[in-house]
Amino acid sequence: MNRFHLQALAAALLVLAALPVAAQARGKAATPAPPAATPAPVVKGSCDLIVVAGAVLTVDPGFRILGETAIVIKDGVLVEMSTPAEIDAKWTAAERIERKGSVVMPGLVNTHTHAAMTLMRGIAEDKPLLEWLQKFIFPAEAKNVTPEFVRDGTTLACMEMVRGGTTTFADMYYYEGDAAAAVEACGMRAVLGETWIDIPAPGHSTLAESQKVTREFVTKWKGSRRITPAVAPHSAYACSKETLLAAKALSDEYSVPLLIHVSETQDEQKQVQARTGTTPVRYLDQIGFLGPRVVAAHGVWMDAGDLQLMAAKKATLSHNPESNMKLGSGVAPVVAARKAGVVTGLGTDGVAGSNDDLDMFESMDFAGKLAKVTALDPTVLPARDLLRMATIDGAKVLGLDRVTGSLELGKVADLIAVDLVEPRVRPVYDIVSTLVYSSKESDVSLTVVDGKVLWDGRKWRTVDANAVVKEAADWREKIQKSLKEPAPAK
Repeated sequence: MNRFHLQALAAALLVLAALPVAAQARGKAATPAPPAATPAPVVKGSCDLIVVAGAVLTVDPGFRILGETAIVIKDGVLVEMSTPAEIDAKWTAAERIERKGSVVMPGLVNTHTHAAMTLMRGIAEDKPLLEWLQKFIFPAEAKNVTPEFVRDGTTLACMEMVRGGTTTFADMYYYEGDAAAAVEACGMRAVLGETWIDIPAPGHSTLAESQKVTREFVTKWKGSRRITPAVAPHSAYACSKETLLAAKALSDEYSVPLLIHVSETQDEQKQVQARTGTTPVRYLDQIGFLGPRVVAAHGVWMDAGDLQLMAAKKATLSHNPESNMKLGSGVAPVVAARKAGVVTGLGTDGVAGSNDDLDMFESMDFAGKLAKVTALDPTVLPARDLLRMATIDGAKVLGLDRVTGSLELGKVADLIAVDLVEPRVRPVYDIVSTLVYSSKESDVSLTVVDGKVLWDGRKWRTVDANAVVKEAADWREKIQKSLKEPAPAK
């Protein structure tokens, strides 16, 4: 058989092989082949929210900056981050929000406020701290601070913070159970410290009453998903040793934070030195108060020895640059504190004269510039450090870094979107420096806490903004009227 015949035979065999077997055997019509199996439909997972961002700043240990990314949120937790196409192929969301002209980042953490005092914004300006407290704030508080005042003032503060990208804050004030109710309704995350002071205070006028009220508050709220109760003795100059140690004992009993003002002014340093013979930090350490649950606000006049003690006892520091500037208190040694190993976050303080807003973008900006001009060195506290202080380091200060402060899978979904579209931020060469030195709170177009949208760029979703503003105006009239009345007889 020659080559040609072999090729022909092979071709014929191929034709035969293509025919149905039954047709070859019996000469009958071929039976159609069964249809190909249909692939099983892809079953998508369901989630509560997908946020698509032009960029994502994670502030994770690697400080990763991602390009266009979709973030999946389910049951309040970050469950996946990937390309929009990959996420869309796997997930169906109850709500989808696109912010392709924005960077999504962790929500800001304000480590020191007096939230309800928003109702006293502007009540006394350009006064030294002790005069401001003794002649204006304490009298106004004595006549006006009630549970209703605290609820309304805290709600107003929450509105401001949510609009400006703050998702977590620490507070020192009175009637903190009512502050907690306001925070719970608004949807924010907070560490709320019931303030103790050795003068009659709203809600409790003796140490025994302070202990009782605070114990009830802590017992009710401990274990809450978003609210951490705390004990907040005012300061070493306004609290006796007995008061300080009683506060420490309650903090230890319930394992809750201990918030306190420390070394804010030179007057404080002089008062404590005259009474105890040493600095506030050393005094707190000597009596057994200083420890890992302590969050010290200000620290303006801490020296190298104080900072070493703070680091050794794992106490943390809240730096409030605008308050320290406005009250002429001084400039806190933040660079030295961080170098010594003191975990340091940023705060705004209250708005009734010590700072007139709760803007954490301003806190980042001023903290950096104050440090640079004080050191005469433009390299200290670079933008990445400042952004860490406003997010993950702030969370560490408050003991919440395993929960919030960075965008990592398994952590709660506390995040914000910052628009990068205004002329003052364009062009963007470095996202981090743009956020720290150019962005404003008005650029925040999305605020999410625990997976729930609180601000969507157009409206607050959890509060009645018009009602809150009206209540603030009503309180202004009440407070002004009360300050014209003579003090009640004792």
